Parts: sequence; structure tokens; C-alpha cells
Amino acid sequence: MPPPSDFELDALFMARAIELASRGQGHVEPNPMVGCVIVRDGAVVGEGWHRTFGGPHAEVEALRVAGTRAKNSAAYVTLEPCCHHGKTPPCTQALINAGIVKVVCAQRDPFPEVGGKGIAALQAAGIDVEVGLMGLEARRLNAPYLKLVTTGRPWIIAKWAMTLDGKIATATGDSRWISGEASREIVQQLRGRVDGILVGHGTAKTDDPLLTARPAGPRMATRIVVDSRAALSPDAQLVRTARGAPVLVAAGAAAPQNNISQLTAAGCEVIACRSANSTQSDTAGRFVSIPALLDELGRRRMTNVLVEGGSKLLGTLFDAGAIDEVHVFIAPKLIGGANAPSPIAGVDLEKIAASLSVVDIELRHVGEDIYLHGRINRNS
Repeated sequence: MPPPSDFELDALFMARAIELASRGQGHVEPNPMVGCVIVRDGAVVGEGWHRTFGGPHAEVEALRVAGTRAKNSAAYVTLEPCCHHGKTPPCTQALINAGIVKVVCAQRDPFPEVGGKGIAALQAAGIDVEVGLMGLEARRLNAPYLKLVTTGRPWIIAKWAMTLDGKIATATGDSRWISGEASREIVQQLRGRVDGILVGHGTAKTDDPLLTARPAGPRMATRIVVDSRAALSPDAQLVRTARGAPVLVAAGAAAPQNNISQLTAAGCEVIACRSANSTQSDTAGRFVSIPALLDELGRRRMTNVLVEGGSKLLGTLFDAGAIDEVHVFIAPKLIGGANAPSPIAGVDLEKIAASLSVVDIELRHVGEDIYLHGRINRNS
């Protein structure tokens, strides 16, 4: 068997850097996940990844492991090295000081304070820089970060459990439990790595969910309820636990002040979400503007938001083109009934051609359920 080519070796080292970067998921947001591999004479001499928000960046971690062996080495990095003073010093200077002679980065960083300046700084120091190797894989990994930086809005993850006939509950609203225990464990893991968990008032009232990760994950998500009248009951689990885990109620501008005062007294935060650019007829402030809510969550630097229903909220997000990723648990059960809800309501489409495609699909059995995970195709 012939030895691997230089390109094959480069791809191997970058694939390793991407795998390292993925270990930061849930720990580094709103920063990007970044991995770095230092290679000298064809051998890896240092590895690192961004482990926690505010902690050392991947390049610094890898250089620390490599030590003096970093001189005259190549660095494989999943994202353009930073060149500004943030919570940590610039990685470009660390690479220059270590004597790195070549940097291969998978993609440029759209963050305004970097945006090509890191690459320029390395090149000005005489370092050979190559950009784009495994860029698609790196962009997929950091899609939530890229969306937040470029649009100011979080990555929206839609999750639901449904029966084989596409129902998320009976006509009476009963939904416990459609999916099995193993599927629900995956949901707990999802909850533990996101910044927010979003539900509608109907789901909060009918299911009385807690919406916390059990066991706790690396992040504590803000529990968000879209509730135009701020009518969430003081006896709801969300309200009773608001001082232990944050609760944000997105209300309409006309929500009664008594309701708002009751919720804030219990430890919830209530915000009015009405936008002049809303597509909804909201002259009386009766509705919650989803675009305004997403803008607010982006201002709070929320990177990933998990939506757990119900169908009306998912339908509104679907109609707004806001859903980025889906996690679907399909149980081997049948409910039937014309009035039993399906996962996504909203405006009826007239043509299949107008439907959205799910790509990058992962499909596996979880207990008795089928678990499907994929992303919305924005190129169709």
C-alpha cells in the first residue's frame, strides 16, 4: 500500500482537530468550538481544544502540550486564529512566538474583530497560511455560532416525539409518554447543552413541564414560555422553581400588569415582544412577535435554543423559516383521530415543492423508538 499523500495527511490532521473541537459542545458557547493539532515532521506533537468559555483557546492548549517541539511545526486549526484581546490574548501572537511556520485553518471567522485579520497577521509574520481544508465539516460543527454572529439570532432546534401515524398527543392533549425512556434520556442530554428551552403557553399549561436537564449538563438553560397574556399559573412547576433555574416569559405588549407582577414576584422575568416589522396583525399588542423574541435571545448571546412544542409554536417558527435542526423520536404506536395534533401546525402549504428538506440525517434505534436527527436544507 503506498504511503498517504500530503493532502491525505493534511485531511487526517484536520479531521482530528474537528473531533477535538466537538468536545467543547455545551461548554464554550457563545464562543465557537475550536480544535488544534500541532504537527512536526509528520508526527503530532501537540493537541488542544477550547474547553470552556473564558478558558485558553485551542491553539494555546496545543502549543502548551507541544512545548519547544512547536518550533518549525505546522498547526491545523478548525477556525481562523483570533487576533484580538478578548478574555484571552490573541492566538495569532502565540503561534508566531512559538515558531510555527505553517497554519492550515478550515474556515475564516466571520466575527467582526477577526474576519480575516488573523490570517493577515500570520501572513505578515511570514507564516504560510492555507484556508478551506474540510471547511464544510467545520462549518457544520459551528453552524450555531456562525448563525449567531452573522444574523444575531440563535440556532433553533426543534424536538418532538410522535407516533407512527404522526401524532404528538391524543385529541384530549394526553402525551405521556409517547416515546420510551431511552429517548427521553437523549432529550435530557439535549437540554443540558443548550442556552434556552422554548415552549408555548398551551404546552406549559397542559404538560406542566419542569424543562430542566436531569442529570444536569454543562449548561443551565433558560426556560422560555411564549405567553401573550403572561398568564402562566403561579402553581406551575416553572414558576415555583424560577429562583433555582431562570424562567423568561415572552408576553405581548398588552399583557395585564397584574399577571406580570405576579410572575416577577415569583422570580420570573417577563419581557414584551412586539416588533414593528412583525408580519402578524398586532396593533393592540395582543400577540408575541417571534422575530422580536429571537432577536432578544440573540442579544442575550444565546447560541442554541431547543423548542419542545407545542404544534402551534413549532408552526409559527416553521412559517418564519426559523427552524434549523430537528430531533424526532418516532414511537411504534398508533393513536388515530382527526383532532389529534401533528408536530407542526402553521399555514397550510399548497405544494410539496414548497416543503423543507432535512439533510445530514442520522437515523438509529433507541430502545423501541426510531431517532432521527438532521438539519434543514437552506440551499433548496
